[in-house]
Amino acid sequence: MIDIDLNKARFLKIYRENIQRDGSEKLLKWLCDSDFFTAPASSKFHNAEKGGLCDHSLNVYDRAVELIEIENKKDNSAFKNITAENIAIAALLHDLCKVDYYQVSLRNVKNELGMWEQVPYYTVDEKLPYGHGEKSVYMISGFMRLTREEAMAINWHMGGFDKRVVGGDFSLSKAFSQFPFATLIHIADIMATYFDEDRA
Repeated sequence: MIDIDLNKARFLKIYRENIQRDGSEKLLKWLCDSDFFTAPASSKFHNAEKGGLCDHSLNVYDRAVELIEIENKKDNSAFKNITAENIAIAALLHDLCKVDYYQVSLRNVKNELGMWEQVPYYTVDEKLPYGHGEKSVYMISGFMRLTREEAMAINWHMGGFDKRVVGGDFSLSKAFSQFPFATLIHIADIMATYFDEDRA
């Protein structure tokens, strides 16, 4: 079970210690006034439970920090200019598009005794149909400026799961080639989703 209070405290600590950009405090206040800390990460795929979104964001952050450390030990010049602030912004805020996105509904399910009972489940209530990664970039940009590396990393964090890629667009490949940090955040997201979290 996810410890919502512990995750919130850890998120706030990492955010405040690493993100000092103009507008960051307004963004944090907005997050605290939203459902970010109690929302699920998905309706049924991973961390589909209360507090799953913040937990997933922290998992992506942890994986991104690990991956950057590995690359820096190899003296990989592609990441020499990536700062702690870049990592915190891209990892902690990559799924901002899911704020106020899920709602709890009820459905009838037979229990182990064969009796029908109502159980809660998450449904999607999209109020701003702007996409996924691009929606997160748009929402963050309403509060503070992103670097190009951060914007690319957040925009393309879904990698091949991004619906824009299905049509054969080569933008993802170009983004990953030109902005290695975007590739790293995608890998951190995949590792968090498939290695660290409960899946349905």
